[in-house]
Amino acid sequence: MTSDTFYASLPKAPDFASLSGPEGFVPLPPDWHLCCTDIVNSTGLVAAGRYKTVNMIGASVIAAMRNALQGEAFPYIFGGDGASFAVPPCHRETAEQVLAALRSWTEAEYGIGLRAAMLPLSWVRAEGLDVQIARYAVSEHADFAMFSGGGLAWAEAQMKAGAFEVAAAPQADPPDLSGLSCRWSNTPARNGIILSVVAQPAPGTPAQAFARLSADLLDMAGELESNGHPVPETGPKLQFPPAGFALEAHASRGKSPLVLRKLYLLAHSAFAALLFITKRRVGGFDPVHYLSVLKANSDFRKFDDGLKMTLDCTPEIRDRIRMHLDQAAAEGLVHFGLHEQDAAMVTCIVPSPVEDGHVHFVDGAAGGYTQAAANLAAAFGNRPRGL
Repeated sequence: MTSDTFYASLPKAPDFASLSGPEGFVPLPPDWHLCCTDIVNSTGLVAAGRYKTVNMIGASVIAAMRNALQGEAFPYIFGGDGASFAVPPCHRETAEQVLAALRSWTEAEYGIGLRAAMLPLSWVRAEGLDVQIARYAVSEHADFAMFSGGGLAWAEAQMKAGAFEVAAAPQADPPDLSGLSCRWSNTPARNGIILSVVAQPAPGTPAQAFARLSADLLDMAGELESNGHPVPETGPKLQFPPAGFALEAHASRGKSPLVLRKLYLLAHSAFAALLFITKRRVGGFDPVHYLSVLKANSDFRKFDDGLKMTLDCTPEIRDRIRMHLDQAAAEGLVHFGLHEQDAAMVTCIVPSPVEDGHVHFVDGAAGGYTQAAANLAAAFGNRPRGL
């Protein structure tokens, strides 16, 4: 195994709970680079009702890098109002070009500012922190990277302070965002609440203590149907016209006129809606199978220098989660933020609708992780991503 093939060679853990502790993580090679993005004033955009746009831009970072690397696996994580990833030395220049193009594209297409930073992993370790990762096999067809060690959170804080900035490239071609989609309607809570949870170890908390806390929270979520997964077996609904088709038109138009791309997507969405309604197979596409894979390949929970979850939650489980976190916070073990809403949203990357490798990012539909992180900041004085 070389530095360049490190991530592809990493074993995939099939059990999410096994990643509660540090034993399931391994350090990134020392010559890798860490890349971070987030959206300027994301809480203001949430208040203005633009959280679907926020999620779309956050996921665009991942879509652009996946396409630039032509599907080669690399560790990334979606944070609601941004995304972070790591690359080996052979992809450093590509990552810098993608980030520079994304900053210009985001401003031009949506009028929204995107921060971006890149730094050598060695600089993180010089601060006494680390970036350790694991690969969680969410299904037999897809996996997501998990991060621990505190280095990613430190890098994000440095980015917000203006360090390690990747400058925008106004003359760059639009990024390739093929496969990025947000056409699904929001999914209403079936148990009463969509609960966004952001829990981070307080400074000085032993790794095993936070592991026990995470395991307790996962046990509570495990009492919910499908561990609290917000997406039902039948998948989210697809109304017509799709709720996010205009956002997708901006993301996928390249250099073509926006109105033509919207017309194409409307026609394509109408045909897709008909297939999902009739459950009719066409060629290699089976709508019933696609929806079952959509749920399986969704990241409704993750380790991102802490634990994040989007749960379809009962009031009783919500109260127990809050009580447990309150007690841990009183003991100085954790900083946390919660946010409640009545629906979840899904943003998708679908390289091919007839293959099972598509991935889906789940968040609360009314603030989600961004608002939960803001609530954490208000309670504990930390400055979360995007503020």
